[in-house]
Amino acid sequence: MDGIVTDLIAVGLKRGSDELLSAGIVNGPSTMSNSTPATANGNDTKKFKGEGSPNPPSRVLHIRKIPNEVSEAEVLSLGLPFGKVTNLLMLKGKNQAFLEMASEEAAVTMVNYYTTVTPHLRNQPIYIQYSNHRELKTDNLPNQGRAQAALQAVNAMHTGNMSMAGSTVSEGAQLAGQSSVLRIIVENLFYPVTLEVLHQIFTKYGTVLKIITFTKNNQFQALLQYAEPMHAHHAKLALDGQNIYNACCTLRIEFSKLTSLNVKYNNDKSRDFTRLDLPSGDGQPTVDPSVAAAFGAPGIISNPYGGGGFGPALGFPQTAGLSVQGIPGGLGHLGLPHGAVGGRLAMHGIGPAANSVLLVSNLNPEKVSPHWLFILFGVYGDVHRVKILFNKKENALIQMADANQAQLAMSHLNGQKVYGRVLRVTLSKHQMVQLPREGQEDQGLTKDYSSSPLHRFKKPGSKNFQNIFPPSSTLHLSNIPPSITEDDLKNLFESAGYCVKGFKFFLKDRKMALIQLDSLEEAIQALIDLHNHDLGENHHLRVSFSKSTI
Repeated sequence: MDGIVTDLIAVGLKRGSDELLSAGIVNGPSTMSNSTPATANGNDTKKFKGEGSPNPPSRVLHIRKIPNEVSEAEVLSLGLPFGKVTNLLMLKGKNQAFLEMASEEAAVTMVNYYTTVTPHLRNQPIYIQYSNHRELKTDNLPNQGRAQAALQAVNAMHTGNMSMAGSTVSEGAQLAGQSSVLRIIVENLFYPVTLEVLHQIFTKYGTVLKIITFTKNNQFQALLQYAEPMHAHHAKLALDGQNIYNACCTLRIEFSKLTSLNVKYNNDKSRDFTRLDLPSGDGQPTVDPSVAAAFGAPGIISNPYGGGGFGPALGFPQTAGLSVQGIPGGLGHLGLPHGAVGGRLAMHGIGPAANSVLLVSNLNPEKVSPHWLFILFGVYGDVHRVKILFNKKENALIQMADANQAQLAMSHLNGQKVYGRVLRVTLSKHQMVQLPREGQEDQGLTKDYSSSPLHRFKKPGSKNFQNIFPPSSTLHLSNIPPSITEDDLKNLFESAGYCVKGFKFFLKDRKMALIQLDSLEEAIQALIDLHNHDLGENHHLRVSFSKSTI
């Protein structure tokens, strides 16, 4: 059997090899390829006939698990942001399709992008992989009229003829010399805005290729590059002046003089979604000199802190379209239409919710104390009050400074194992934690921390909001005095009963370091035990989670 039918055998199309050959559907290798196409998101392990090692890059892409109701235009829109789409074969009976890009480079960019952002159609995840064929031919196939009509229409839109979408050709002409890079300033930063949050918002309007975030003049700013100037144009029109959260985190957007961003590191401050091979750096991502020059002088773009690795996902689900619900005055009032382009992230309930009190259950009653709950939950917000239930010490109420911080703590700590127990964290029905009445027996189970000097986020717009990470076995240490050595810090953790697997000072700032412990549970307990530990010289150790590894 000729190797040119491998893809169609793999998708289970029940047609004879003679019929496929005569139809001329694909041109490709002349021998059977015993290879497994690499999925774009790397999460699908289902095996097909003839699969083995990953296929090399090809401009023909194989798309699987497409929902039944998806149209040809929606499938085409997956590839459109990356370049011209030259052909499409829909196999609706098998929930699959083949998409041919104009160049192999465009196909590689597309697969790389969807490796970092799971593509979705109609709220369902799909899988994109390289085909083992170099060209897709559908001239002799029946029922290709709709696909070819959609192909022509979508490519017309891509080249600037936007009449289908209610725009004019002149709009496309006006954008011909416009940059695809936006400069974004976030004013009134009272809630955390991370690289991921920006990606989730701006990806609604097109394919985001690169993001660089930085602080200038005590303002959180970002440079964001789209695949096309048209995407940047629509995003600026829709989002400039809008609030991410209620009455705060206002977006100010303008076009950058830069035409492209040069990202050197993939971490919490910068990301190139088309280059998965970039290093994470040492928590100190550098910005290309051309970027610094665009703002007048070198050195004015600074990294406000040293937590390396990828930023927090904040527990937002990946679905189609941008939907920020329950935020009066925030992006929820935009009424944004759902785009056809897949791979969009949703931000459900991102803003302040109704309640700032958490119910924590399944605590270890032998270990639990108000203090360790204060320290652990204080990583994600300012804890005002803690109450361990008198007759049921496996349960506690924790009152955060506001509902957004409660949501952050819940999303990161629910399901984490602490002192041998898996925590369950939910929103409480209580609106506040009551302090015991005078003379009421309490056994020290209720504490008021509203005036604690250990709050990480008491200053509005604190840079600590940009340093929020999920629990990990690697801890970020800061506020280290010059006299403290690597051995001193290792001994501190080991004497407390923890197994140190790795340690590294930051190259550019020895006031900070990373320490990797034996397990996630150990790291959580070490943070509880050693945060605010007195190191001498009027320095108290600050401990937080990092997404870096050593």
